[in-house]
This record gives sequence, structure tokens and C-alpha cells, in this order.
Amino acid sequence: MKRLQDRVAIVSGAGSVAPGWGNGRATAVRFAEEGAKVFAVDRDGARLSETLALIAKAGGTAEPHICDVTDGKAVAHMVEACLHAFERVDVLVNNVGGSASGGPVEMSEEVWDAQVDFNLKSVFLACKHVLPVMERQGGGAVVNIASTSGLRWTGSAQVAYAATKAGVIQLSRVVAVQYAAKGIRVNCVVPGQLHTPMVAARLATQRAGGDVEALLKSRLERIPLGFAGDGRDTANAVLFLASDEARFITGTELVVDGGMTARCN
Repeated sequence: MKRLQDRVAIVSGAGSVAPGWGNGRATAVRFAEEGAKVFAVDRDGARLSETLALIAKAGGTAEPHICDVTDGKAVAHMVEACLHAFERVDVLVNNVGGSASGGPVEMSEEVWDAQVDFNLKSVFLACKHVLPVMERQGGGAVVNIASTSGLRWTGSAQVAYAATKAGVIQLSRVVAVQYAAKGIRVNCVVPGQLHTPMVAARLATQRAGGDVEALLKSRLERIPLGFAGDGRDTANAVLFLASDEARFITGTELVVDGGMTARCN
């Protein structure tokens, strides 16, 4: 028996900014490999196409859906569409997010607000509309993707990203306790400095003047294991927390960072 056989999973951010294993794409494909029916969500249909092809290659089942998960009405429609397609929601993976550089002086108010919406409000809205469905069903699992930036300094000033990812962690803890008696588990995966497509597509410009190799080198120096993981490492952690193997785990964080947060410096 596969670990998520016949379960329905909403995975937001299931596309990828570039070819390769982003967290959302890897999670969607890994879930499909383990028997889940994947409701793959992204705001960009082109980004979903490769994910859907990989799921089909794995012999899995997926339904694409275009959605801006910072829009409450759009999120409500997303959940309704999933129910129409698959009749239930067993797993919710809130994966949407991204960083912007700067501290409170350098960052504009508009960028701050956009970061709050993108990284934190998106999680709130998805939980708002999915939790009642899971409650009616008698249970479910929510896995929110946070970041080690929500736990510690990770090499650059990104105040809004750090604050919102810390918010995702605490939101998850509160909701986990609130819904535990209803059979709904809520946990976080906390990825560290992985080598995902976003590194080259976005982060190198933000932090290294476009020099991808320089950014990768600086990130690698912080990882005690000595190599960079990728979205598949995040996906395996998400899979564990979504599965029955984690039936007694709720309100906690699984850090996937090669030992980086365990270091004192």
C-alpha cells in the first residue's frame, strides 16, 4: 500500500519558476508517486505544465488549478473546485512564498505588505477554507512550508520574509492545538538553504548581483553536511508529516537544512 493511497492533496505553488525540483513541484510529484490525487495549484499555468507531465510520467493523478492564493474569494473557489474534482481534501500543503531583501528602513511599505500577503496571508486563507472541510470529514493533515529564516539569521537582511515565515510557524502551532481534538494535524517543514530553481531565478539577483555560483558557495559554507539539498528533500519531509507515519505528530517543525540551524554561527 502506498503511503497516500487515494488521498486528495491540495499543493499550492506546485509549479516552479524554472526547470528543476522546487519544493512545490517535488511535493506534488512525490505525493502522486505515493498514490495521492493531487490538486496542483499555481498562479501560472505554464509553470504547472512540467509538474503535470512529471506526475503523468509517474502514473499519478492530478488536476491543475490556477489561483492567486492571496485572494480570499479565489481560495474559496479553489477549495470548491477541488471538492468538485475529487470530493474531499485529506492533505493541504501551503507552499507559496518568496523573499524580498531589505530591513525596515530600506524596504518599502508596499513590499512589506506584499510579503505579508504572499508568505502568511496565503497560509491563513487556505487554512480558513480547508479546515471546515477536514472537520466535516473527521480529520486531515496540513503541512505548511516555513523557512529557517523564520528561526535565525541566514546571511542577509530580509526582514519581511523572516517575520512572515516565523508567523507561519506560530500560526501552525496555534491551529494544531485548536484542531487536534478534531483529528486534524498541522505541522511545518522548515527548509534551509536548498538548491532550488529559485536560487538562480531570483535569489542570485537579490543577494549576489546575479552571480549564481557565488551565492551557492556562500550558502554551502553554512551547511555542516557539506552539500546542498533540493526540493526533493523538502518533499520527503512533507510526505512523512502528511502520512499516517506521523499520526502522533502535530504542532511541530521538521527542519530540513543539513544541520545549519544547529550551528552557533
